[in-house]
Amino acid sequence: MTAIHTWTAAYDPRTGRELPGGEAASDSDDIERVVAAAAAAAPKLEALGRAGRADLLRGLARALDARRDEVVTRADGETALGQKRLAGELDRTVYQLAFFADVIEEGSYVEATIDHTGQTPMGLRPDLRRMLVPLGPVAVFGASNFPLAFSVPGGDTVSALAAGNPVVVKAHGSHPGTSRLVFDILRDAVSDAGAPDGTIGILFGREAGERLVRHPAVRAVGFTGSLSGGRALLDAINSREDPIPFYGELSSVNTLVVTEDAASERAVEIGTGVVNSVTGSAGQLCTKPGLVLVPAGEDGDALVAAAAAALDGAEVVPLLNQRIQKSYVEDTRQLRARPGVSTVAEGSPVRDGFRVPPLLVTTDADHAPDAAFAEYFGPAAVIVRYATPTELTAVIRRLPASLTASVHLGKAEVAPPWLDGLRRTAGRLVFNGYPTGVAVSWAQHHGGPWPATNSVFTSVGATAIRRFLRPVTWQDAPAEFLPDELSDAPAHPVPRRVDGVLELAT
Repeated sequence: MTAIHTWTAAYDPRTGRELPGGEAASDSDDIERVVAAAAAAAPKLEALGRAGRADLLRGLARALDARRDEVVTRADGETALGQKRLAGELDRTVYQLAFFADVIEEGSYVEATIDHTGQTPMGLRPDLRRMLVPLGPVAVFGASNFPLAFSVPGGDTVSALAAGNPVVVKAHGSHPGTSRLVFDILRDAVSDAGAPDGTIGILFGREAGERLVRHPAVRAVGFTGSLSGGRALLDAINSREDPIPFYGELSSVNTLVVTEDAASERAVEIGTGVVNSVTGSAGQLCTKPGLVLVPAGEDGDALVAAAAAALDGAEVVPLLNQRIQKSYVEDTRQLRARPGVSTVAEGSPVRDGFRVPPLLVTTDADHAPDAAFAEYFGPAAVIVRYATPTELTAVIRRLPASLTASVHLGKAEVAPPWLDGLRRTAGRLVFNGYPTGVAVSWAQHHGGPWPATNSVFTSVGATAIRRFLRPVTWQDAPAEFLPDELSDAPAHPVPRRVDGVLELAT
């Protein structure tokens, strides 16, 4: 047995004190055992079929909901995010499981396509039948800021299971107790549903993550975390003999643009809304608006004043761990030291646990330093004041890619000429609203160009399942060798394209 680390401890963010319990970090024998079980489960999980996996997901949802109070209480103790916020996150997690059950029952995600044999201008075409099939065991890295919705039972896990792949979760070190509790609930529910052992596994410890992505049986990786952490895993994956897909959600500034008309019509409303979005969950949301473009002049001044007043009265929970706290303190200190940057408002100094004061700083568009365009993970935002449309366009050209971009317009405004440039920076455009909050739906896209993510796919919504599937074509296959979705008389019809014509399921 090769030891990696001895212990993964949890801390109370409210006090900074170590909590009872904790988890032994997984060693190489643990990794081999858990991944081997996932590999053995893969063909059995696929064989459950879409209906069987839908039943499994609904069973997981019921099991989590039945232990709601226990899960929320444990998660609050390790994250200090608050029971109300965590209860909502559990609601979202349970809903997401049921949602993906509907997705796989509907079946269009397999992209079933049939081209019967026939003559073409290129000669005789063979019988071709194509659909998406599971990849195999998927490694999922739990996120610090969502102990439920982006962790052990989160979107990566659910979409991978829905696709027919076993999952091995590398639990985040900020909430090991929550991860263990939720895993135990899911493991028991997997057994109750008659799904194979190894359908879901769990590992602990930072070094276990790198060993996990190098394991030859792992066929894809889902990751939500820092840009540096994502790069390290990408390097490990690229050193494999057979590099595998890596789907990372990494870094995002999430610019919010306020036009002159919008500032004139509702300065106080927007200023207050921005701060609520920046300070909610202590700014530890991947969609927090970290850069706000506000017009110069009296209306912009009123908006900034409203934001300062809202920040002064904001209730901010502690940050999730000491590493995040130290980074926030040092990074914002360096930001405020940049020439041309001045402080608009700062919360009162705090000394208990992992708390930090919220912060708003401002700079002019013509003098905005590169540091204004960086992500500050925590309750901080940069306000850039622009005096002309030309200055606004110049700032937009400097924006890094993000998960979201938001724009607040006046009631009578037409589409501004810089809107297309803003669209090119983001995966989701938000109008007259705030980007925090990511609905689980068919039309959702939670992604964006690098460094927001490293792929064109979404990690939230129905099409998140596409990450963990690969296409296969059957050519001139005997009927008995075809999957049900590609047979001429399927027992469980799905939407299909047959000889170029889309046919809906009946």
